[in-house]
Amino acid sequence: MVREVNENELTELLELYLHLHEESVPENTEHLRQTWNTIIRDENHHIIVKIVNGKIVSSCVCVIIPNLTRNVRPYAFIENVVTHAEYRGKGYATECLNYAKEIAEKADCYKMMLLTGSKDRKTLDFYEKAGYNSTDKTAFIQWL
Repeated sequence: MVREVNENELTELLELYLHLHEESVPENTEHLRQTWNTIIRDENHHIIVKIVNGKIVSSCVCVIIPNLTRNVRPYAFIENVVTHAEYRGKGYATECLNYAKEIAEKADCYKMMLLTGSKDRKTLDFYEKAGYNSTDKTAFIQWL
């Protein structure tokens, strides 16, 4: 089953992020709880999860960004695409990305974007197969 995350699934989601690039689960601080509450209540912020045998095994984030150009149509930004290492290669992340696309289409987005730090050909091929390309835009990052 693919769906949006439930409010009570924060701990499980943070544990999945250990398979992304995190080295530890953040402390359960007031700042973490406030951030989670902001995300979970934001109608434009969607955390999509794939559930297998009652466990979150894959996820991505889809944020709908209101926009004043392109006939005042929003765009979607995809981030934190991750699958638990033991569940990779089964199409679960693709299911999450497809769900994100449905959200973006319902919101009348004119495009979806994602960035990856990976240079691994397999990862890049995965995103291309999912419908993304790396030829239309050039991304720049400034780390703060």
